[in-house]
Amino acid sequence: MRFLDKISKMLGNRRAPSRPDFPRHVTELDREISALYSLMMDVMGSDRMVIQAGRMDALKYMRSSDPGERILALRRILEENPTLGPVPSSSEIPAELLKLSEDIADIMARRNLEDKIERKITEKLEQDHNEYVKDIRMQVLREEKPDEESPHDRQKREELEALDKVKLTQAVMELLRPSSLDEIVGQQRAVKALRSKLASPYPQHLLLYGPPGVGKTTAARLVLEAVRGKPPSPFGPKAPFVETDGTTLRWDPRDVTNPLLGSVHDPIYQGAQKALAENGVPEPKPGLVTEAHGGVLFIDEIGEMDLMLQNKLLKVLEDKRAYFESSYYDPTDERVPAYIKMLFEKGAPADFVLIGATTREASAINPALRSRCAEIYFEPLTPKNIVDIINNAARRLNVELDDGIAETISEYTIEGRKAINILADAYSLAIEQSGAGGKKISLVKEKIRIEKQHIYEVTQVSRLYQYVTKKAGSTPEVGHIFGLGVSGFLGSVIEIEAIAFEAAEKGKGTVRFNETAGSMAKDSVFNAASVLRRVTGKDLHDYDVHINVVGGGNIDGPSAGTAILAALVSAVTGRKIKQDVAVTGEISLQGRVRPVGGVFEKAYGAKQAGIKTLLIPKENEKDIPEGHLGLEIHAVSTAEEAFRYIFAD
Repeated sequence: MRFLDKISKMLGNRRAPSRPDFPRHVTELDREISALYSLMMDVMGSDRMVIQAGRMDALKYMRSSDPGERILALRRILEENPTLGPVPSSSEIPAELLKLSEDIADIMARRNLEDKIERKITEKLEQDHNEYVKDIRMQVLREEKPDEESPHDRQKREELEALDKVKLTQAVMELLRPSSLDEIVGQQRAVKALRSKLASPYPQHLLLYGPPGVGKTTAARLVLEAVRGKPPSPFGPKAPFVETDGTTLRWDPRDVTNPLLGSVHDPIYQGAQKALAENGVPEPKPGLVTEAHGGVLFIDEIGEMDLMLQNKLLKVLEDKRAYFESSYYDPTDERVPAYIKMLFEKGAPADFVLIGATTREASAINPALRSRCAEIYFEPLTPKNIVDIINNAARRLNVELDDGIAETISEYTIEGRKAINILADAYSLAIEQSGAGGKKISLVKEKIRIEKQHIYEVTQVSRLYQYVTKKAGSTPEVGHIFGLGVSGFLGSVIEIEAIAFEAAEKGKGTVRFNETAGSMAKDSVFNAASVLRRVTGKDLHDYDVHINVVGGGNIDGPSAGTAILAALVSAVTGRKIKQDVAVTGEISLQGRVRPVGGVFEKAYGAKQAGIKTLLIPKENEKDIPEGHLGLEIHAVSTAEEAFRYIFAD
């Protein structure tokens, strides 16, 4: 009603031109119509009003002296209808004037509101512009001159700078780590297999098995460096090698954090970046699988990963993309940046080759993961390998070794990494005892010499014990033989001894066997008793027999059957057994030597103990290369055939 009051006031203040020939009531009406025209000109502007009148065929009515025609002209301009009619009669003019007044009032109200909104928009734009200019100015100032620090900030920065200046010497493992494939000792076959699979135009996902400290991680990194950018390998010159540890990767059921596959930071609780959080937009964080795109993702100790995380990794390997989900994501929201839409709708690229390494057995790995990977076994290191590693490390450290130092270290470990640590500890001890302690290494002019005493002192302080305590000998013995066992990827010799006395009463002899050896080993004893009678004609029940596994070790399996039979035959007949021979194989009731598992690993155990001759079942002949580790290997089918190599006479 305020606009109507304004119109009424204007109508009351405006004066129409004097028309002597008009009656008084006509003159008042003309004044009111003129006031409405004046208001329309204020709203539309005179030029626009004239143009609009021409389009609506209203100019002739605007110039008319008939009030009805002038009102019709206004109506056509307001409603933008050139066909509007007829001309209102005298009785209709008051109602038309009232309606025109209300319409003009509405137009003026809308115009005032639009003006207010426009002013607010203009003010907001000016404010944003001023803030933007201010931010730019502050950024420029920061680039030209850093902000002044508070005393607390300055103290913290100076503490960090002081810490950064403290540099210990290069880590010994980093210094002595192989820098080329030729420097990896004892893994020629594994490295060859690894390289052939990565150099192929169709590289495979890989699982590397083997004991710790044999070079699995180093070999994977160096092989990628060797094939990177060289056809037909698909890896580019800058293909990444992303390394992580499966023991540190855990699946979060809420998908809040997942460094391996990636996760989404919601804008409320986790705090996406400020620009996104203000608009309520979630922020996807790609994980290591995307970082490794186009290269290798190496997961050490992959067997320790959560089973659920392994299954999710399988999905990424199949799709070659990592997908993200979030209840905060709105695909219709125009404020969502294009790259975030792409991550949510297409996923992050994750086309890489997976290389997983583990010290666990293959049975500990997800079968679905194993089925998608080629498997390569890294071999345990022999004493000769450890000697080579120590000699190479000594050259890099520029130290002199007493005779037999490398061989001594090889008695205490089968891990290359541990051997290096023993040498490094002895090196530090030698520096201290030589009087060079307290000098910078660059100022130590005399060549450091490491003696056996340094090695023994290190092993005593570290409580290290000789890895192999069972040694082969050159003197044959009665009732003593070396069997072979395997645990994980490591083989070992098992000392089996037997002694027999004639029973006090024929046919009522006893057989004792240490229970800790296991039920399967006991079954092997009974099998051997039957074979003993067939091959020697002697009945075990005529003797009191005691069979012992030295050290009380558990024999998990029947593979000691042939060794137990040989020990029994020796104890009963007095025949001497060669002490540089080791044997593995299950013995059947017919005296056949049956195949067993772990032959490859058992060969390393034999080599560690100084064994020269290794007897294996005929059916395992293809499981081990001829002359492996310098051993004299014989594949036998029967007990009698094995006896030809076991007994000295």
